[in-house]
Amino acid sequence: MNAPRWAEEALDLVLHRVGETWGQVGDRFPLYADPADGRWTTTARGSWTGGFWAGLLWLRAARTGSDEHRARAAAVTARLAPWADADTATRGLILWYGTALATGDTEAGALRERAAEAVLGAFDPDLGLVPWGAALGGARPRARTDGVPGLVPLLASAGPGGREAAAAHLHRHLDLCLPARGGERPRPAWCRDEARGWTAEADPAPGWARGEAWLLLAVADALLLADAPYWRADRLTRAAELLLAEGEMLDGPLVPPADAAPADGPCDTSAAAITAVALLKLARVPGAPWSGASAARAEAVLRRLADAHLTRPGGSRPPGMLLDGCYDARAGTAVRHELVWGDFFLALGLTALLGRVDLSRV
Repeated sequence: MNAPRWAEEALDLVLHRVGETWGQVGDRFPLYADPADGRWTTTARGSWTGGFWAGLLWLRAARTGSDEHRARAAAVTARLAPWADADTATRGLILWYGTALATGDTEAGALRERAAEAVLGAFDPDLGLVPWGAALGGARPRARTDGVPGLVPLLASAGPGGREAAAAHLHRHLDLCLPARGGERPRPAWCRDEARGWTAEADPAPGWARGEAWLLLAVADALLLADAPYWRADRLTRAAELLLAEGEMLDGPLVPPADAAPADGPCDTSAAAITAVALLKLARVPGAPWSGASAARAEAVLRRLADAHLTRPGGSRPPGMLLDGCYDARAGTAVRHELVWGDFFLALGLTALLGRVDLSRV
């Protein structure tokens, strides 16, 4: 089967934008860019999104084969090292996606191993998970859907004990976040105290599209890893089916609203891009009932993002910006912007669609 020409063109645009971003941000990390002119808001240490900038640089290096591009990717990845010992479950987002594409890079591999051991050491058997942590602010003993993606494969890379911890971490989040019955949306955030136990937090609320996409991505990773009874593959399959149904991920809008309420709020292309990658992973699960539908839907989502939300040459904005990402709808922060993780998952999804990356390893 010939690779779709539109996907080649879209990937070239996104990776060209990576080069423009490199020149703009210097030794800082891009977070979100203004839709009017493409100027990035940056962070010094990368926050929870730094791994996606490193991942984009590795995708570009693989595409170009340039030694200079590999060196730049390696340099940014090395700057993620302080996060290995940070008290945050988002180490999965930072250190899995920041290193998983660094094929053949010894230092990136060593950083991933160090991070995996550190996260395994942070696993709390009483809570049954790696706590959300205090490094990014807020109470430490929390559970959030964005504390699961990346952490499942990162933990699983830490040997047999890591694989069991990865399964336990995910299933505790499924225990908390998935609704008890159909017709309800997952609750993405929980906090625990000694008096009340686990209680749901008001923000983010059910209907947060990116939170549902994060959870589906983690379930897809687990299904591809499930080689022992503790993974509970039957339950993972039911969880995937529930998320696909309640989040309308196979038959709803190709680009979902950032939040289910209000109905007239902004959409979120980053949620769509994450979902597309999760669907491509689900399509690889042997014997899954959704394989054909999920592969077709993933391609349709990526095509919509490329056709309707990706800037082109000749306009007033830099080409290759994935617009209409929503950082935080409730706070009104960057609600129609280019988001670095949206760019990353679009690039990863397009690369996978073109057959150039093994999604069971990323």
